[in-house]
Amino acid sequence: MTSATQVADLFTGEFGAPPDGVWSAPGRVNLIGEHTDYTGGLAMPFAINQRAWIAARPRTDGIVRAVAHGRGAASASLHEVSRGRPAGWLGYLAGAAWVVEGANGGGWDLALASDVPIGGGLSSSASITCAALLAMDDLSSSGHGRQELAGLAQRVEHEVIGIPCGIMDQTASLRCTRDHLLALDTRTLDVVQVPWRAEGLALLVTDTRAPHVLADGQYADRRRQCEEATVTLGIPQLRDATLAMIEEAGPLLTADQAACVRHVVSENGRVIAARTLLEQGRTDEIGPLLTASHASLRDDFRVTVPQLDVAAKAALDAGALGARMTGGGFGGSTLTLVRGEDLDAVRTAIDSAFADHGFGAPAHFVTSPADGAARNA
Repeated sequence: MTSATQVADLFTGEFGAPPDGVWSAPGRVNLIGEHTDYTGGLAMPFAINQRAWIAARPRTDGIVRAVAHGRGAASASLHEVSRGRPAGWLGYLAGAAWVVEGANGGGWDLALASDVPIGGGLSSSASITCAALLAMDDLSSSGHGRQELAGLAQRVEHEVIGIPCGIMDQTASLRCTRDHLLALDTRTLDVVQVPWRAEGLALLVTDTRAPHVLADGQYADRRRQCEEATVTLGIPQLRDATLAMIEEAGPLLTADQAACVRHVVSENGRVIAARTLLEQGRTDEIGPLLTASHASLRDDFRVTVPQLDVAAKAALDAGALGARMTGGGFGGSTLTLVRGEDLDAVRTAIDSAFADHGFGAPAHFVTSPADGAARNA
């Protein structure tokens, strides 16, 4: 587990003096409500214990110098920041400085360490950006609210990294609280902290290690299909759609657009149903909603891959209460709700299924709702 001391030592070793502080932001798992956040819909994520850590100190020359654990050091001028530049991990850090300060900003020295699995669909990129923005906001005394920072983090993804993501990941990283799920309305940006009461139950995250790549166009293609369907249906956002509208639109919607609408409408309904059960303490009854969400993401939204499908099916066959992919899809992780006594059997079943299909071994961890972003030193 990475710590504030480790990232501070990394900073001091690279830059010759201690940082002015250390901040961290978590990755997230989305319990339910996938591919709804850019359509004005509902989601229910929670923070995980794995975090990105940032040590920071401001500069005055318009340069971002950064060192990342296991990745070396790099630098960029804020004048160089643009879509796709700088590439890789430095883009998130320089992009954060750029959206806060602009091309004529003062610059930063930064150290980064993270134990959020990269490519696991657990918001490793959002955690980096949110930790950096929180550090910059605190040290500059800018006074942005948490949701404002989430919006700035989304701008980094859109304008620098080139991924047209929604607002869920950034909001979760900055606004989640321990032992609670974040019921998020992405139209109003209102949130409700929903207690997680799950005695005798466990949430198993399985990183399938299938490459999770959103910048290859498929994520953007699904978003485009949603936007086109919204225009065709003549509604403000796809959140306002109903299943009846699909039939009424007929051939005006392509088959793919109609499938996207079906997913968004049904997924928002599942979020509402899951929240009701959780607020009533009936956590063990949400499993079928998770499983139905996976089926919708597989069949209608078309964002699963064989590893995700195999992991979900193997978990259910071994007695899990529910299982679904979590994150943007096209790789990444599954989330399984399982009784504590069945946990080992479910893990073993997934591992065996992967071996039978010739997939590389997955990685598992048990999780529960953790703290959101914070200053740590």
